[in-house]
Amino acid sequence: MIIVPGIASINLSKKLAKIMNAKIANLEYKIFPDGESYIRIVDDVKDDVVIVNSTYPNQDKRLIELFLLIDNLKDLGAKKIKVVVPYIAYARQDMRFREGEVISINTILKLIEKIGADEFITIDIHKEHSLNTIKIKAKNLNAIEVIADYLKNISFNEPYVLAPDKGALERAKKLGEIMKCEYGYFEKYRDRISGAIRIEGIDIDFKDRDVIIVDDVISTGGTIANTAKIVKEKGAKRIIAICTHALLIKDALEKMKNAGVDEIISTDTVENEFSKITVAPLIARELC
Repeated sequence: MIIVPGIASINLSKKLAKIMNAKIANLEYKIFPDGESYIRIVDDVKDDVVIVNSTYPNQDKRLIELFLLIDNLKDLGAKKIKVVVPYIAYARQDMRFREGEVISINTILKLIEKIGADEFITIDIHKEHSLNTIKIKAKNLNAIEVIADYLKNISFNEPYVLAPDKGALERAKKLGEIMKCEYGYFEKYRDRISGAIRIEGIDIDFKDRDVIIVDDVISTGGTIANTAKIVKEKGAKRIIAICTHALLIKDALEKMKNAGVDEIISTDTVENEFSKITVAPLIARELC
């Protein structure tokens, strides 16, 4: 098996190759003056291959590079192409909320399949049922296990695992059960046209407790900030925001810090300074 590292997931690809004792392909990569990507796969890839490439912003460019890799590997004679996209872009638009809207994730998945992927793996996709769009083998992995393993090494004072909305409750429940602590959720309401969010709190005494706010994606930080502000007003001692995919768009960091978030922890599905947890073991187990 050969690991082919996408530009967005080079470090994760190296960790995966090390765990699996697999060869990692060498690539040449550059950007032309007009912004187009040049990719050359240097090594022989006439074997089973695994492409690893997340599609965090600039997501359109990451996706094009992913499509180029899949198609090129097919042309170069790869036997079987497994495509691992730790963070898959456009996943939140998974249904028509308003008449005439594009179901974006369906289009992206269909393209991955049609271009030549034989298998598709992602992590904490927004809604798992989206994978039913394609006919190839598709698997969504849950990062809670590796997140819990990391948190076990941190000392907490009466920790409470909090989902910022009902949609994240299952994630908070699993983490709370593994950590053997209380868990719950806030209720979030989003205006479908303006995107404005309103959060209603739960009647819990957070005084002097450590609160772990857990979600799949932290994008603009607004939901986390609103949640943190409520628990801070209720006396929380320390607030940790933890997620699988830390996109952290625009002023997200400042917004969360101002609301009382003390620490941000994420996995390396999106590679940045907060990627303290690797999903490489999770992917390796699925590939073995």
